[in-house]
Amino acid sequence: MTSPEYPKELPSKTRSVCPECLKIVEARIFEKDGKVRISKKCEKHGEFEDVYWGDSGMYKKARKFAYDGIGVSNPNIPKKNPTCPKDCGLCSLHKSHTALANLVVTNRCDLSCWYCFFLAKKLGYVYEPSLEDLRKGVRLLVNEKPVPGNAVQITGGEPSMRDDVIEIIKMIKEEGVDHVQYNTNGIRFAQEPEFVRKVREAGVNTVYLTFDGVTPKTNPKNHWEIPYVLENARKAGHMGIVLVPTVIKSVNDHEIGEILKFGFRNRDVVRGVNYQPVSLVGRMPRKEREKFRITIPDNIKKIEEQTNGEISKEDFYPVPSMKAITNFVEALVKRPQYSLSTHFACGMATYVFEEEGKMVPITRFVDIEGLFEYLEEKAKELREGKSKYVVGAKMLYKLNSFIDRKKSPKDFSLGKMIYNALIKHDYTALGVFHHRSMFIGMMHFMDKFNFDIERVKRCCIHYLMTDGRIIPFCTFNVIPEWYRDVKQKSQGISIKEWEQETGKKIKNDLHRRNTKKLESSELYKKTYAGFL
Repeated sequence: MTSPEYPKELPSKTRSVCPECLKIVEARIFEKDGKVRISKKCEKHGEFEDVYWGDSGMYKKARKFAYDGIGVSNPNIPKKNPTCPKDCGLCSLHKSHTALANLVVTNRCDLSCWYCFFLAKKLGYVYEPSLEDLRKGVRLLVNEKPVPGNAVQITGGEPSMRDDVIEIIKMIKEEGVDHVQYNTNGIRFAQEPEFVRKVREAGVNTVYLTFDGVTPKTNPKNHWEIPYVLENARKAGHMGIVLVPTVIKSVNDHEIGEILKFGFRNRDVVRGVNYQPVSLVGRMPRKEREKFRITIPDNIKKIEEQTNGEISKEDFYPVPSMKAITNFVEALVKRPQYSLSTHFACGMATYVFEEEGKMVPITRFVDIEGLFEYLEEKAKELREGKSKYVVGAKMLYKLNSFIDRKKSPKDFSLGKMIYNALIKHDYTALGVFHHRSMFIGMMHFMDKFNFDIERVKRCCIHYLMTDGRIIPFCTFNVIPEWYRDVKQKSQGISIKEWEQETGKKIKNDLHRRNTKKLESSELYKKTYAGFL
């Protein structure tokens, strides 16, 4: 399963950038004191070293699932010999198709968080492309080959600042995109139930809701609004919500377990918790990096500690572990399929189910690796010409052998569900799966200190540009002076011009709340009962 392009042992070589001058430099990934670290040297600015992964054992487990995807056959950058990451994108060096495309609709926001990637007031201009310019970006995605993109996340800034955001959602659906996510702080969702209903009806499948903790201290962004967001999502037809905590060591990492328990309690609308260890953007001395840096294994260990072992580090698998499913479907239908071929160090995940009030990870009743190996065997048989009906008949009986029925949730036939999805292409059962379970994941976006160009090449979360390019997430946000800020500034207008055109003041964008009134409601008290 391991690609020959991935080093099998540590230490290994890669390339990175100098955090000061952005010169591309050689880098080394190595093991030290049970952790994986990255080091690099710039002739002008000296040596830099940082934590890459907080547990070398978990790193080695994740690396077993590494593979390279098929990339794109119609890259947007025609250059014959591109240099990564200077010639984005996507170029011929890129090894993953777009799994999720971010579409920035504004850089305005009604909050002002110190660790935010970007904000209009800080940048000095307003970036709000027209509907037709945004459409150009979406068309880039759906025209990607050999696997057309089919998932867009509307993001910002805060998308809800735009008065025409409902039209933007409808436009994305018009272009043939099935899955639309909405990335928000939830302020407007809390205040306007009718707006939530319109968002749902326009075609949003999932709301990515920022949620950094269960207390006002850890989550000053939207602590008071969260109860109302959840309630309005329920009223809008149980719109699926994924809680997205930005995890910062010494700030909110002591509440990682409580965040998970909060999501699990509200799993009628909360479909998942997707932790994002903080990306330390900007200039930051080593002492501060050590104070705030937290990696994927660190986050997982906190989950294990803070749930008293209900969920352990053994329950998590890297994103590319799903390759076995892709291989099987490709062999069955004989054409390239959606594939999560991201770098193995980018993310880890698991699913949990409820049994007698407790969280039960899927790994406790499913032999995950045995199932993956079996699917690889069946994929090989299909590629060798064996009838899909013969293979399917064998699978119908074999799949349940990977499931411990005594430990699995009651009235839940996972084997039949997998069979229906893979063989019959009946995905209604997968909807049942997602309603019965809760996703727990984490995605660690890079910064200039831990930047690994091999990760960039395999990125599958991208940004759609309105100039004919698609940029990997960590290039877009980590090196904004090459991509994000240059293009958005050229397409934006100064705050002064924006205020003259709209008759508004940018300072009035900031949200002001009556905390006493919000805290006094029965809904607030009920939602946070046991957490405060």
